[in-house]
Amino acid sequence: MLLFRFSKFAVATTVTLTAFFLNSSTSARAEAPPDNAPAPKKLTAAVAAVKAKTADACCDDCAAPVLGLESAVRSPNDPEYKVIPAAKPEALTPANGWPEESSWREWSRSLGGPTSNRFSSLDQIRKENVAKLQVAWTYHSGDGAANIQCNPIIVDGVMYVPTAGRNVAAVNAVTGKELWRFTPELPGHRLEDVPARRGLVYWPGDADGPARLIFAAGNWIYALDPKTGKVLPSFGNGGRTDLPTGGTAVGAIWRHIYVVPGFLGDVFGYDIFSGKMLWRFATIAQPGQFGGDTWTGREVGANCWGGMALDESRGIAYISTGSPKPNFNGTRHGGQNLFGNCLIALKAETGERLWHFQEIRHDIWDLDIPAPPNLVTVMHDGRRVDAVAQVTKIGNTLLLDRVTGQPLFPFRLRRAPVSNLHGEETWPYQPDVQVPEPFARQVFTKDDITDLNPAAHALVEQTLARANMGWFTAFDEAKPTAFYGMHGGAEWTGASFDPRTGRLYVTANTIPWMVTVFRDDDPPPIKPPTPGEQVYQQFCAACHGADRIGVGTAPPLRGLRHRLKDEDVRALWKTGRNLMPPQPQLTEEQQRALLDFLFVRDRPQPPPDPNAPPRYAFGGYIRIMDSEQYPGCKPPWGTLNCLDLNTGKLMWKVPLGDYDVLNKAGIPKTGTENFGGAMVTAGGLVFCSGTRDNKIRAFDSDNGAELWSAPLPLHGTAPPATYEADGRQFIVLPATGGGKLGGPSGDAWVAFALPGKP
Repeated sequence: MLLFRFSKFAVATTVTLTAFFLNSSTSARAEAPPDNAPAPKKLTAAVAAVKAKTADACCDDCAAPVLGLESAVRSPNDPEYKVIPAAKPEALTPANGWPEESSWREWSRSLGGPTSNRFSSLDQIRKENVAKLQVAWTYHSGDGAANIQCNPIIVDGVMYVPTAGRNVAAVNAVTGKELWRFTPELPGHRLEDVPARRGLVYWPGDADGPARLIFAAGNWIYALDPKTGKVLPSFGNGGRTDLPTGGTAVGAIWRHIYVVPGFLGDVFGYDIFSGKMLWRFATIAQPGQFGGDTWTGREVGANCWGGMALDESRGIAYISTGSPKPNFNGTRHGGQNLFGNCLIALKAETGERLWHFQEIRHDIWDLDIPAPPNLVTVMHDGRRVDAVAQVTKIGNTLLLDRVTGQPLFPFRLRRAPVSNLHGEETWPYQPDVQVPEPFARQVFTKDDITDLNPAAHALVEQTLARANMGWFTAFDEAKPTAFYGMHGGAEWTGASFDPRTGRLYVTANTIPWMVTVFRDDDPPPIKPPTPGEQVYQQFCAACHGADRIGVGTAPPLRGLRHRLKDEDVRALWKTGRNLMPPQPQLTEEQQRALLDFLFVRDRPQPPPDPNAPPRYAFGGYIRIMDSEQYPGCKPPWGTLNCLDLNTGKLMWKVPLGDYDVLNKAGIPKTGTENFGGAMVTAGGLVFCSGTRDNKIRAFDSDNGAELWSAPLPLHGTAPPATYEADGRQFIVLPATGGGKLGGPSGDAWVAFALPGKP
């Protein structure tokens, strides 16, 4: 387990917690595929150095090795805070100069390359001329309408994209004219069935094999000839190979190995030529593996749906993972839950875990790590060091040494609230990070309730009258819990990074949500409906739902017998409470019948099993909104943020998006919920879209001033990409609407450029 020690440098209520995670004989190792993979080659020097660096890992004044497992035991004497100390300056990994600056002009992998930094050194479009940008072309695939979430790739004047109709197309990047189209097998309508859903990658080929375009669709990885769009028959079975857990996030290539996360869990390594699976790493640690005893029971989740990055110079892949599932109910998967909510470093050649860093332990709030990591180089204590930055849903930025996983700044944990839900054991400590500074609000309180106008404030205040709030507040049975973060902070769009300045740019949401967990073990109603059910459907179903799981802020009525008695319900009908009015229309006969229905006395009940854990469900994802459907918290509701990773300080924050109606009412810019993501260029510009006002914008990367905006056919649905073709720099993105922001969907890819030729 982790070493919990009082540090001579810590205040009385803080302990120092050494918490980086080495590879050892007890580590989780990658699972070999059923047939034998080729013998691994010699470790790169950087990967071999991980063991050397971690073997002597210690806390401030002790040289004991650390294994990265924490204790779930709570004690009244637990300090308020524990701290994972920052790496000592001499232990940090010096920058090695990768990637070369010449690669900053390329966009051959979605997210801008293996670093996932979405940075380009192109600078034809600059602060001085960005206002002249205009639409260069619009590509309509004409095969349907859908929410496209793919950042495109552009190679040698050709753009490769998925289409709304679930095809993959090559498009002339100068004119927007389609060159070819490929239709993969369409197995169904799952998220992972969308071809190249969140990216694709181009490999240029070498002496051992030709160039190829790689992407996932359904439970397959496809390899296409980039020139013709035809499958490469030597790859897998007729141009595709099996991906057991499906794929949405784009993979990355190290030498001849394609590393890709599975949408439903695990990470895989494939031979880039044959399509043969070489290794598989379990993202839910299995019995006998490192972390296997951090689960009392295994369900699902801990999957990578945000993305990954890969250090080609060191042969290390970096994977971000989501929370354990089901959301809001951890009673059947207690424990620390490795490798949920983690950033994991894997050896690209074999899939061995080198280290991991967990943000939230036993996450029951759906606060995944949703985004791809960024491989960054920063100035720290006067030295340039290679690190990895990971933005999160709660607005944190994990900044870790790229080789060892040690934090560059102290990482503070705080004693967390205890759950009152029977069978739920929340983890004793959760992150309460100070540096890098959080880029989003993390705790929703009554002070955050909207102040747009008195009526809006009063409605939201009444809606929240019964709600729990606070920092990592756990769920109570049938009582709503209000919190930020389900749509970020950061979302799957992640961050962009400027390697010249050490600045990170991340879009964020600040939207409050309300979740109600309830006991869900009532036997189903019988047929024909009893008198009590008939009364319920007539007088109660409009608010509490025909299935009694609640509608909006109205609480669920399933499992009512576990928390109320007859007299409690009768009192509510008499006086009402909060948004529920009195029910004087109910006769005594109707009340008795309704009570029998609600307390399941009007139908047979199965015999209780004293050994069975409670069964819970939740009443849906409820945005807290005012009467005009604006978010129920004070603005800004969407922001673009700039973090200086050299210092950990938030340099600036500006609203992202706007509502014309509020502007006309004299309300300052509020920002909107957004799902677009940022891209930064050497022209001193940050481009992003994804806002409810259907615009793309350019901001000054130094101060956040908005320098340009343009309307889109629908809201942007993925981060922009930039490229140079025929002597011009272009900015391109999908503007297909729909998705989590709702509204109509389309099929448009829109490219912008300066007028004429330079």
